[in-house]
Amino acid sequence: MHRRGFIRASLVGLGGATSFGVALPAAGAVTEGPYGSLSGRDPDEHGLVLPPGFTARVIAVAGEPVADSGYIWPIFPDGAAVFDDGAGGWIYVANSEVFVPSLGGVSAIRFDGSGTVVDAYSILEGSTANCGGGATPWGTFLSGEETSEPGGVMWECDPTGQSPARSHPSMGVFRHEAAAVDPKRELVYLTEDVEDGNLYRYTPSEYPSLAEGVLEAAAIDGSGAVRWLAIADPLATEVATRYQAPGATVFAGGEGIWYHDDVVFFTTKHDNKIHSIDLVENIHTVIYAADPEMVADGTATLSGVDTLTVDTPTGDVFVAEDGGNMEIVILTPAGAMAPFLRILGQDGSEVTGPVFNPAGDRLYFSSQRGPSRRSVNDIQPELSTLTNTAGLTYEVTGPFRNRTIVEPSDTVASSPTPTTTISAATDASTSSEGSTRSAPFMAGAALLAAGAGVAAIRRRGSGIPGT
Repeated sequence: MHRRGFIRASLVGLGGATSFGVALPAAGAVTEGPYGSLSGRDPDEHGLVLPPGFTARVIAVAGEPVADSGYIWPIFPDGAAVFDDGAGGWIYVANSEVFVPSLGGVSAIRFDGSGTVVDAYSILEGSTANCGGGATPWGTFLSGEETSEPGGVMWECDPTGQSPARSHPSMGVFRHEAAAVDPKRELVYLTEDVEDGNLYRYTPSEYPSLAEGVLEAAAIDGSGAVRWLAIADPLATEVATRYQAPGATVFAGGEGIWYHDDVVFFTTKHDNKIHSIDLVENIHTVIYAADPEMVADGTATLSGVDTLTVDTPTGDVFVAEDGGNMEIVILTPAGAMAPFLRILGQDGSEVTGPVFNPAGDRLYFSSQRGPSRRSVNDIQPELSTLTNTAGLTYEVTGPFRNRTIVEPSDTVASSPTPTTTISAATDASTSSEGSTRSAPFMAGAALLAAGAGVAAIRRRGSGIPGT
């Protein structure tokens, strides 16, 4: 379906307006999804409630070696991406969101064509609070540091681990969340995780190198039209980037962002909204806004909106919840909105980093503070948390729409807890909703590639552009 068709259908299906640029009323009621209802479904051995025909395995548990690699999976897994390795397999990468300075990073798990884990390793160390990110068309991973003032930077990482990661301060020094690359216009869109944040656009000087470029903030008028205001000092040496562009639209806690078919989708967590920008028409729309009363009483189908991904062949948007009732919720181009899966017994956690493998028959995601055999303090002594809630990462396989299903391996390990079994596998609106900023003026991702929802590594070990 065409991008405008998606947004219009979604507005109609979710009870909103039927035309572009008209505010969407608060929503939250469940509709019938393409995979059926979770009502009455029992959880599996991992505590996951899945649609009929779907199965899950745990591929990594914080504090334990990943399969036979010897690599210890880090705590608090977050934003992720998947890359075709060019040899029939794929590489899954995930952030580690640790707010203690220099204790964050990014890790990778390599799978062969059958889904067997063949290796795991670090691709970035010594960074801080790596939260969201996104894949680039040239096969690198952008990892954003979600650190407070003056802020963090965006890192570009090689999923193969053959080239060292490189920081890109010119993409802005602020509380980074996620990134999405528009390959047609050669632009990068960036979210900011603060209650009064901006949505940014970065124009590289020599695309695909991200070393230098121009940073701008979105300003959206009452009709939904988007214009972009220059950020004079992306390094925020005196004034935070979000205060440098008077008139920029304020977004209430930017989270996940994804490019698909000339549309950028992104979420804001403090107001539980999903936004879109049509990059052809240059129009902003809110395609989902949770009813605050339904959020408060726990009846909203989707709350705590966080990271998201788009299933390329179908246009289905999968949105992970930070809290709520620990679900991944699907929004379809036909206007359906329904829980796709639910995690039980992990109410203190959040669902992070949903992303598909190249074939689109496996969905990866993490429970950031899910159960672990070792305590957080035991794994990372610099942290005082004594609970066994360091996080774990899942793979779900099943009859995703328009897919040829490949069965995963079922080799698993034992469970450390009685409540949630951990089996570590060894193989296979318009803009009127946003306010504008009145502030002193400074003087002076993720790409969906080739119908697979991943970025391809074009040349093995090709490294990071501009290095």
